[in-house]
Order: sequence, then structure tokens, then C-alpha cells
Amino acid sequence: MMNLRVLFLALLLLASPLLQVARCQEDSEDHSSLVDDVVGENSDSGVEEDDQDLDVNLTSAPGVETVCVFPKNSAKLVPAGEETELLVGLKNDGKSSVGVMGIRASVHLPYDHKLLVQNLTMMRFNNASIPTSLQATFPYIFAVSQYLQPGAFDLVGYIIYDVEGKAHQSVFYNGTIEVVESGGLLSGESVFLITLGIALLLLLGLWAYSQVQRLTKKTKKVSKVEVGTRSTDASLDEWLEGTPLAKTLSGKSKNKKN
Repeated sequence: MMNLRVLFLALLLLASPLLQVARCQEDSEDHSSLVDDVVGENSDSGVEEDDQDLDVNLTSAPGVETVCVFPKNSAKLVPAGEETELLVGLKNDGKSSVGVMGIRASVHLPYDHKLLVQNLTMMRFNNASIPTSLQATFPYIFAVSQYLQPGAFDLVGYIIYDVEGKAHQSVFYNGTIEVVESGGLLSGESVFLITLGIALLLLLGLWAYSQVQRLTKKTKKVSKVEVGTRSTDASLDEWLEGTPLAKTLSGKSKNKKN
């Protein structure tokens, strides 16, 4: 019976990461409404909130370069459940105009991109045309699941565009983001570690203080008071002078000398 309980607990521990990933995937649909209308540079009609899937098996077009910036967020901190903005820049060095269709992204586990954590909101742009030798910047606002545990994850972002009637896509970001708890930069784990470190330092300080006190007590020497015997004997002789006891003592002392 005990072996069955241990086996059941082990299975629960092994299945917990998979349950967390599945929960985050289900919650990704709830965050699709968090993104408002965002207008890209050179865009006439803004963003469509259309959830129709685009072909993900696309290649990049020659002469198209992309760059990504997290404005005022160089640490790439992403609060769970809150909106985060990044800017996608696209430069057209090709021979034809580029029509930006949309931006999409996804969150993966850092050690294996095959393990999808969450598909983020797909943002579409209408008539966002970029002529040859020009560049444009497009904002992308996303929100990871509020149930996502704090930690490091990989974000993969794509910008999808049209060149001469053919769809292409380019990766504008493929790197690490740091998911933190909503409402602060410190996660519960960080607070716990900081508290534990302070407690250990206090214990170390108390131990060092007790050791110093022990060493100080050992080095202290008790001063001894010596009483001179000659002065004491002289004072006694003065008191006993002329008494029978004095004569007896003097006789004994003479006998000792002899």
C-alpha cells in the first residue's frame, strides 16, 4: 500500500510541468482580447482582430531586414497577465514594395522549442506598405498567461509580409524573456531567497559574536593579591610583647636557631 502511494505522488510530480503548459495554452485564448487597436507606421486601416491562421511555413524575402526593441525595458521583463510592448522595425532593401500583413509570436521552454508554452495574440495590419529603400516600425503588444510561473522563457516573434503577391515571414526576435509576477519586479521565490540569505547572515553574526565572547573570557587573568608575612609577624609581636605567650614564642625561636 505504501509503494502505491509513493508511485502515485511520483506520477503527480512528473505530470505537473505538462499540466502547467497545457493550462497556459488554454489561457492564451483569454488574452486575445487584451490587445487594442494599434496602428503601424504607413498603415491606413490599423489592426484587424481577425484570428484566422496564416501559413506558418513561410520563408523570408531577400532584401528584408528586421530588428526588435523592448522600449524602456532592456532587461526584457514581462509581467504575467499584463501587457508588454515591443517595437518591430522592418527595412526594405529589395526591388519591390513590402506589404506588412501581421505580427505573431509564441512562448517556448528555453531548453526545447518543441515544447510550446503559449501562442500569443496575432496582430494584423492592412495596407501597411513599405516602399523600396525605406523602413517602418510597428508596435506589438502581447500578454503572457497570468498563470505562467516566473522564470526564463524563450520568445519567438515573426513579422509576416507580402512581396509581389507572395507571402513571406521573417523572425524579428528569438531570445530569452524574463517572466515576473504581476505588480513587482521581485517574484515570490526571489523574496524567499533574499529573506533566507538575511537570516543566514544574522545567524553567522550571532555565532561569530559568541566565539569572540568565549575567547575574551579565556584570556582574562584573575589577579592574585599576595599578603606579606613579615609585616604581619611584626604587628603580632607588638601586640604580644610583655605577655607569657611572647616569651614562649621567643624561647622557641631561640631553640630553632640553636
